[in-house]
Amino acid sequence: MKIDCYLSEHCGSYYQLRENIDRTLAESGLRADVEYHTLQYDEAVKRGVKGSPSIWVNGSDLFDIEGPAGLA
Repeated sequence: MKIDCYLSEHCGSYYQLRENIDRTLAESGLRADVEYHTLQYDEAVKRGVKGSPSIWVNGSDLFDIEGPAGLA
């Protein structure tokens, strides 16, 4: 499994997000390649990222929301 986490450079969620993902993987016995990406607004729009943090599993936004791409 591949997990990509996208965050704005000013998002304060990094440490909590990392802890939650690590704990969930350990408790579920799942293995994943997890990467954390810091994006600028233009990069987020280009990739279709719609918030910060955004979690994508195997190339799909886990919590796909309506609205334009970009970081809040």
